[in-house]
Amino acid sequence: MHSGKSYFFVGVGGSGMMPLAMILVRSGATVAGSDRSLDQGRVPAKFDALRALGVALFPQDGSGIVSPDQIVVASAAVEATVPDMIAADRVGAARMSRAELLTALFNRAALPIGVAGTSGKSTVTGMIGWILHATGRDPTVMNGAVMKNFATPDAPFASALVGQGDAFVSEVDESDGSIALYRPTIAVLNNVSLDHKSLEELRTLFGDFARKAATVVVNVGDAEAAAPASGLDRERLVTFAVEGMADLVATNLRPQPFAIDFDLTMDGESVPVRLGVPGRHNVANALAAIGAAIAAGVPRDDAVRAIAGFTGLRRRFELVGEGGGVAVIDDFGHNPDKIAATLATLHAFPGRLLVLFQPHGYGPLKAMRRELVATFAAGLGAEDQLVLPDPVYMGGTVTREVTSADIAADIAAAGGDARHIPDRAAAAAHLVATARPGDRIVVMGARDDTLSLLAAEMVERLRG
Repeated sequence: MHSGKSYFFVGVGGSGMMPLAMILVRSGATVAGSDRSLDQGRVPAKFDALRALGVALFPQDGSGIVSPDQIVVASAAVEATVPDMIAADRVGAARMSRAELLTALFNRAALPIGVAGTSGKSTVTGMIGWILHATGRDPTVMNGAVMKNFATPDAPFASALVGQGDAFVSEVDESDGSIALYRPTIAVLNNVSLDHKSLEELRTLFGDFARKAATVVVNVGDAEAAAPASGLDRERLVTFAVEGMADLVATNLRPQPFAIDFDLTMDGESVPVRLGVPGRHNVANALAAIGAAIAAGVPRDDAVRAIAGFTGLRRRFELVGEGGGVAVIDDFGHNPDKIAATLATLHAFPGRLLVLFQPHGYGPLKAMRRELVATFAAGLGAEDQLVLPDPVYMGGTVTREVTSADIAADIAAAGGDARHIPDRAAAAAHLVATARPGDRIVVMGARDDTLSLLAAEMVERLRG
């Protein structure tokens, strides 16, 4: 379908764009691209990795789009005024959205497995991909995060895997409504909570997604996830729950600082499961992945053995390092559910939390203001500290109605130790200076790969 075609990705370094470009390159297509972060000199290692794959990189000034034979791919976030988009119109190049291209690949697969939900999509996608890979199914996997199991020194940004088997496993994005384009054979619905859209919109989107699938793997322990699947025929459902009633049930959770064990009960039989990633939320993620793998034909015991080898994703509760008795954790937490899960996982063990939360945009701050404040007010301990730098800003038009200062003030008014330090480097320096042995520093936020570099720098400062 794509071999021999020429694609140009506007924003090729984005978390949703880079793995798609990698899949096309490995499928025989010619791929080029541009990115604002490349022009700004941000995360050069990522662009070096793309060049090593054979992706030609250009400034985002229109110079890379020169032929009507090129197919120009852009995400919904790319504005019409970007020079590359103007150049595409000028030369008459065909245009595709990122969602249109991904769903074309996904829907043509023999066994499309779509992973939906407002939290845990990347982790469940990585878990399913690893189980299918480890059991010899040779899947193709499209992820929004780097899968540690597949990362190597020569390919450090392994957010995609290209296999020859029937399965195409992909995250399914609800934030831009593109979930409506997917036609999964197996649909996974992990949870539903406020993020980019209202709950009313999410119920409709997820319900329509579930109705298209032959098999729906659904978290009945989450009321909002269970609701869209409630009207489906029972034989189409594989249900799961943590300490609940379902086809797959997790009990006897045995947490550790960076792992968790539990017992899986299925068909009246219990088997022990070992996870190399921590937290109750990851137990739910594992149940989703095991359920999907079973639906894809993997025997239960094989799936359980395989998931023990799952090593996690970059920026998902990732221990970056330790210095001076202080651990630094890099985490993708950016919406209320993700943040609450990380805080709860950390508070299962002793130690003060020093949290740097960089909001992922002014729009999300406005939409989630009340819920973010409530989450931090409830999730921070009496001795914990929270600092908020200004939101990430990559350029373009933005309305700044709600700021980090507003969120910090609201949390402080609710009794939490929260402060706004506009400059991110200064916010990080404050936490390093404040830290004492036994503390855990947590760097939280989305849409900004340089947060990982910041976390690594904090480790070095603590060691120094």
